[in-house]
Amino acid sequence: MYIIAKKIRINLLTQLTLLITFVVFISTFLVSTLFSGMIDEIIEHYIGQEAMTVAELTANNNKIIQAFDEQYPSEKIQAVAEHIRKTTGADYVTVANLNGIRYSHPNPNYIGKHTATSNDATLKRHESVIYKGNGISGPAIKAKTPIWNNKGEVIGVSSVGFLVNNVEKQVFEYRVKFIKLSLIPLIFGVMGAIFIARRVKKLIFGLEPEEISYLFKEKEATLESIRDATVTVNIEERVTSMNKRARELFRDHSLVVGGIIKNEHLNELIKEVINKKAGLANKNLLLGHQLYILDLSPILKQNEVKGIVLTIRTISEIEQLTTEVSKIKTFSENMRAQNHEFLNKLNTIYGLLILKQYDRAREIISSEVKERQDIISFLVSSVKDPLIAACLLGKVNRSKELKVSLHFEHESNLTSVLTIEDSKNLVPIIGNIIDNALEAARVKNGMNGKVKVSFTDLGKDIIFDVEDNGAGVPKEMASTIFIDGYTTKNGENHGIGLAIVKSSIALFNGEIYIDNSSLGGARFTIVIPKRTSLKKEE
Repeated sequence: MYIIAKKIRINLLTQLTLLITFVVFISTFLVSTLFSGMIDEIIEHYIGQEAMTVAELTANNNKIIQAFDEQYPSEKIQAVAEHIRKTTGADYVTVANLNGIRYSHPNPNYIGKHTATSNDATLKRHESVIYKGNGISGPAIKAKTPIWNNKGEVIGVSSVGFLVNNVEKQVFEYRVKFIKLSLIPLIFGVMGAIFIARRVKKLIFGLEPEEISYLFKEKEATLESIRDATVTVNIEERVTSMNKRARELFRDHSLVVGGIIKNEHLNELIKEVINKKAGLANKNLLLGHQLYILDLSPILKQNEVKGIVLTIRTISEIEQLTTEVSKIKTFSENMRAQNHEFLNKLNTIYGLLILKQYDRAREIISSEVKERQDIISFLVSSVKDPLIAACLLGKVNRSKELKVSLHFEHESNLTSVLTIEDSKNLVPIIGNIIDNALEAARVKNGMNGKVKVSFTDLGKDIIFDVEDNGAGVPKEMASTIFIDGYTTKNGENHGIGLAIVKSSIALFNGEIYIDNSSLGGARFTIVIPKRTSLKKEE
């Protein structure tokens, strides 16, 4: 006989109820435990202070002080001490002389006998003490204080105690009350858990997580398989999703998930759909230099437009604007390199501080600050265009990550201020050439890799020279390396950098030359006519 065990599956409603109930129960339990411990501490502290107050009251009683000078002190002291004990609720009030002989005790049989605990702290060091200890009557919270006569002399000790058993009874009563109160939030918590779980279940149409996951994957696969570009936006004109085709078409137009649609004509069409609560078809849309055909369909919920689905088809093939992509990639790489570099430096400094090598840590910090200030000062004074200066500073961080030496010629100077568009187009040219130089130097020489950069705009052109001590570029490959997709590196997503450089230089009507470097590798010379950059300013 074979028994097939079925896997028990708990639905979402039950899981949410159990989870919230468990959290509420644990929270209530922890608070109860914490408060219970606090009650113990508070009551013990309070009882100790109360015991000390009674002890001081007894020690300052004139009748007790005067009785010490009589022949039989206990006759008066016992009556006064018992009166104080009954009035204050203490379990015992004991008065003893300098030899520890009792003059009072709730049990008269112990009068005239030595106290069970030491009085040294009180009689010898004249200290008032509160402590928890065992006595004749059992464990108690005690307080002892010296008794002084009118001459300022210690003549005895006043000892007051509250039995632990009685204190624990009081604590137990408080705990019972608190536990009863704790049941109220626990009950409400369980009821709230059931309500929230039912509410969540209703909001997700009674579906289980597995079903929701499958529907999401099904929707995603459906959208990805559609050949037309499909984009959904909400009523705030923010993109909420794009399929693969849309991402391919619009990655150069800054149209990304989470981004705001900035095209005015497209915004007008979206508002028209929202107002009419009806779709539009075959609308022309110009993005950049490319014309598209656009369909818009509203997403309705209870007759209210919650979003719009855009179906976009191209009229002609669009040339990819790789400049913008390269710029984003360059900034991203610069930020990643800088973050990586600083993490390494911080880890090193942290290690030196742990090892108490404070001088070495100060040297590294001082060296890093000075080097960075020198580089920043040089770039600020030598390069007037902020975008190019930022790009060069980013390459310094990248070189540190690769452990390759990057040197700028101190005579370099770039005083021309380019237009924003020209700066954006020049940055990927410089960035890709320096990146290739750093990589070539690292591959051949490792930590001994060197890259030298110089630039000038003294004449009619802006000229950048980038040299490295890498493997160099053979003459027969001088034109091949600029072909899109050509690469000597392993893996994917390579072979586009120099193609971007070639395409971007063409926008300036500039030139790029390849020669041998004095460092032993390749030398790339970029020549950009200054007139191209100044046309828009004129």
